[in-house]
Amino acid sequence: MRNVVAIVGRPNVGKSTLFNRLTAARTAIEEKVPGVTRDRLYGVAEWCGRQFVVIDTGGITFEREDSITVQVRRQAQLAVEEAQVILFLLDAREGPTALDQEITDLLRRSGKTIIPVVNKVDHPGSQDLVYLFYRLGLGEISPISAAHGRGIGDLLDRLCSVLPPGEEEPDSPEAIKVAVIGRPNVGKSSLVNRLLGEERVIVTNIPGTTREAVDSFFTHEGRSYILIDTAGVRRKSRIKEAVEYYSVLRSLKAVERADVCLLLLDADEGFVEQDLKLAGFVDETGKGLIIVVNKWDLAAGKKTRESFLEEIRTAFSFVPYAPVIFLSALTGKGLSKLLPLVEQVREEHRKRVPTAVLNDLLADAFAVNPPPTVKGKRVKLYYATQPQVAPPTFVLFVNNPQMMHFSYLRYLENRIRESFGFQGTPLRLLLKPRQGKEG
Repeated sequence: MRNVVAIVGRPNVGKSTLFNRLTAARTAIEEKVPGVTRDRLYGVAEWCGRQFVVIDTGGITFEREDSITVQVRRQAQLAVEEAQVILFLLDAREGPTALDQEITDLLRRSGKTIIPVVNKVDHPGSQDLVYLFYRLGLGEISPISAAHGRGIGDLLDRLCSVLPPGEEEPDSPEAIKVAVIGRPNVGKSSLVNRLLGEERVIVTNIPGTTREAVDSFFTHEGRSYILIDTAGVRRKSRIKEAVEYYSVLRSLKAVERADVCLLLLDADEGFVEQDLKLAGFVDETGKGLIIVVNKWDLAAGKKTRESFLEEIRTAFSFVPYAPVIFLSALTGKGLSKLLPLVEQVREEHRKRVPTAVLNDLLADAFAVNPPPTVKGKRVKLYYATQPQVAPPTFVLFVNNPQMMHFSYLRYLENRIRESFGFQGTPLRLLLKPRQGKEG
């Protein structure tokens, strides 16, 4: 499971600029989803082979006690609670302020690892301003310019040196781990309860009730499952704290721990951008995916299954492999097909193609539809293999990987799927040059 890094500080010190700088540096997954308040973003960063979740928090202030200020401060406190390391961002141009000292005292009480980061050190002449911040007593200062990228590499090196090792999951490998994800109030907890056959998770119609991840173990027809609901219920007194964005972070963690993800959509309300972003995260994380249209009993009279399925296929065109199932968690209609589909997707996620069969298929694909020429040369395939599963990953050794167009890779992926299925799972096609061959 990835570590969590929170960026905190008073308003207007450049937290969002640093967040964008860190997450844009990634070469793999990058997700940015607005949360409950305007400044709430999460992302995933990578440096030197280590991945970690980054939280952008709103500016902390103690001068006002209006509802928005209190919510923003509470959001920052929740991020601090969840994080392993805190980047405390400060402003070189304004120097240390009384508010910076108050935030320092707040962060010290958290007991977390704190890296003081002085931003807006845009040129060497600004370096002298950094020394003023040692009076906060937080130790070594990391000077950066988030806007221009100065010092970011050194900051990331330091950050990775203090991040704890990733946690290992103790769950039994025989059990299928299923994450139930989706935006608030689409029926995640209702589906979990229906599958478990008991009120294991409290169900309410208040969006955002669920906050913690609750694992539920059960068996069905001899198969063991672990349901990872983005779960755990807040007390009613805390429902108004606007922590929906925080639950999105927990959804990310649930995805990372799962074999198969159930993305719930509300049949009555349709889908929104956050649904698409969650599907994209599942795809990039390499997990199995099933799109579950819940509350179909409420929408069946308003739209046809065929028309809604067409809408889903159009909007979710980037995950065409994901099966779509219609059901009602409330009535149980359609539910009998869900677990067999989960088991099938998990098997597809772990499927391995024999090397000889794979090479025969790809050789035929190249012969039937050769790749286009580039400056008179054509990509040649020498050999292919599948080194890993979950997700199924194929390595193609070719004469020149740079000449391979993404559309031709998509064609090869489609041929693999036509022959071997792989329903519900993303595929990875990697290109490597074969030494000693000319294109």
